[in-house]
Amino acid sequence: MDLHIRLEGRQDLTEQIYRQIRTAVLDGRLQVGDRLPPSRALAKDLGVSRNTVGSAYEWLAGEGVLDARQGSGTFVSTTDIAAPATPDAATPSALRPRPFWAGVRAPSVPPAERRRYDFRLGLPDSTLFPFATWRRLLAHELRREAGNGGYGPPAGHEGLRAAVARHVGTSRAVRAVPEQVVITSGTQQGLDLIARVLLEPGDLVAVEDPGYPPARQLFRSLGLRVVTVPVDEEGLVVSALPDRTRMVFTCPSHQMPLGMPLSVPRRRSLLAWARDHGAAVVEDDYDSEFRFGGQRLDALHQLDTSGLVIYVGTFSKTLEPALRLGFVIAPPAVAVGLAAARYLTDWHSPTALQAAMARFIEEGLFARHVHTSRTVYEERHGLLVQALADDPEERLTPITTSAGLHVTALLPPSPGGTESSVAERAAAAGVALYPLSGFYAGPPDRAGFILGFGAIPRSRITRGIGHLLAAVR
Repeated sequence: MDLHIRLEGRQDLTEQIYRQIRTAVLDGRLQVGDRLPPSRALAKDLGVSRNTVGSAYEWLAGEGVLDARQGSGTFVSTTDIAAPATPDAATPSALRPRPFWAGVRAPSVPPAERRRYDFRLGLPDSTLFPFATWRRLLAHELRREAGNGGYGPPAGHEGLRAAVARHVGTSRAVRAVPEQVVITSGTQQGLDLIARVLLEPGDLVAVEDPGYPPARQLFRSLGLRVVTVPVDEEGLVVSALPDRTRMVFTCPSHQMPLGMPLSVPRRRSLLAWARDHGAAVVEDDYDSEFRFGGQRLDALHQLDTSGLVIYVGTFSKTLEPALRLGFVIAPPAVAVGLAAARYLTDWHSPTALQAAMARFIEEGLFARHVHTSRTVYEERHGLLVQALADDPEERLTPITTSAGLHVTALLPPSPGGTESSVAERAAAAGVALYPLSGFYAGPPDRAGFILGFGAIPRSRITRGIGHLLAAVR
């Protein structure tokens, strides 16, 4: 272990070493079982005698903090020691975040255990992930990358860009060449890059309401003015878009969170509006791979003849959120700007990970995984909708949808309790879900819950919905 100790002057050297090691243990920088440097090595590093370091070690061993083992070394034996009577306070600072950040909190990661009836949004079934195949591909790419050195291209691994272009071309009829593809660390980074490249602080961005809260917050954090646009049974209300809007963010295939698709007339209206106003349209196609019957709608990008639609995709919903891989498909000049912005932020995603993903797509493994997953999710979707439909009291009304990994169910106008009270009672029964109100920027015009079915086993869906319905009194 490389232990940092800083000595001041030549007085009380043993005590200085003693106190700095003790503080490191107290702060948690040194943990039980950590091996300290040999006294001879530390003495040489500090420019003191070996006896000076040895005396500090003996002092700490006498307090039970260290354990000297003959022939093995000196180890931390406990971290259960008393704090100093007057601990040093954190260095005072006049630095403060901008006021915007006072209202934003990064979500805390919950413990690994989940509630029994897990209807949380945006979680695919991790048991469907082909771990053995992925491990083989990743290990191969890690071995191939070893020793190559250097950084990868900011736009992404060339093989993955080509694979993504072919994938969206066949699965979503999106016309793209590899040069238009920029690999990102998920959708959120894609939105960040797009806004940085296309917009100036103070520009107007339109988002759906209800909509995806992290996108709203991201745009505001960049100094953009965010205006919310209502959603009805046909999706985004295009007539409500302000004239000065420079960019529209929408989820046309599966509205987040209500679930309905943007109707064909609205799609045409939105594209015409964008042409007339010279505005960009960002299409978030976050879970379009999972469609359970009905006519498949084309991606909005496929209908665009003016080069104003920027297509954003992710592998988080189809594979595993922890992979943090997504992509943006943009006009060539914009793609060049996105790559430059990626270079300035974090350069690129792990090269071996991208290469493994490229092979996963090219070898047909991704398409096979999506097909298998779609069959599983279609069954769960049917069970969930049927469980709601079988309720004679009609306590929750699902919004009809045939795609994605969630269903939104609305509470009646005068339910037996508010969203929060229903959610609290459902949580007590082991049900995890999201209230709809959390997706509104302003006062909600309806109440209900978003029910994700990606992570919950089929055997628990009907009973979980039963517990939720029982909580609506």
